[in-house]
Amino acid sequence: MYFAALLARTEDGWEASDTELDDVETLSDLADLAREAAPEDDTVLVLIEQEDAWFGVVRIDGEEDPRIYVSDAAAAARSSYGEILLTDELLGREPGDDDPDLDALDLDGTEDGEDEDEDDDTPATEAGVSGEIVPHGPVGDAQVLDDLGVSEKQLKSLSEDAVTEIAESLGASEVLETVR
Repeated sequence: MYFAALLARTEDGWEASDTELDDVETLSDLADLAREAAPEDDTVLVLIEQEDAWFGVVRIDGEEDPRIYVSDAAAAARSSYGEILLTDELLGREPGDDDPDLDALDLDGTEDGEDEDEDDDTPATEAGVSGEIVPHGPVGDAQVLDDLGVSEKQLKSLSEDAVTEIAESLGASEVLETVR
């Protein structure tokens, strides 16, 4: 189950609106949708949550590029909404580089059933919907909400019901509940 909401910061506080992501195909589409929710060049947050799997925060400040944080890239990569957020830049890939990097593949001989070395410090990765390899764990700008009262440490510690906890920290829980 997914939940997506827009929180726009205005002179009068936060305004919330639920949003339908069915027509959103790219991050640019999502940014345009968010900018439409802001009466001026106010800050807009797009909060997306897939129950017990992952959450994402996209911050739009006027015409600046969106800032993105995703709690678990591998989980998000398995969903069409998550793939909108997982840009090449966010994942550290060259734009348009759809071919997997053979040097990045784990071809250490364990694919034939051999035991893998337990001291391997390589981060775990997983293939997403598009078949591209993405890391397990958080990606993006973990300081995306620092100036709004949600520290990097707090953001990284959120799991279940993260959107509600973010809204509470922002003082926007009541307006968020009106669109839930």
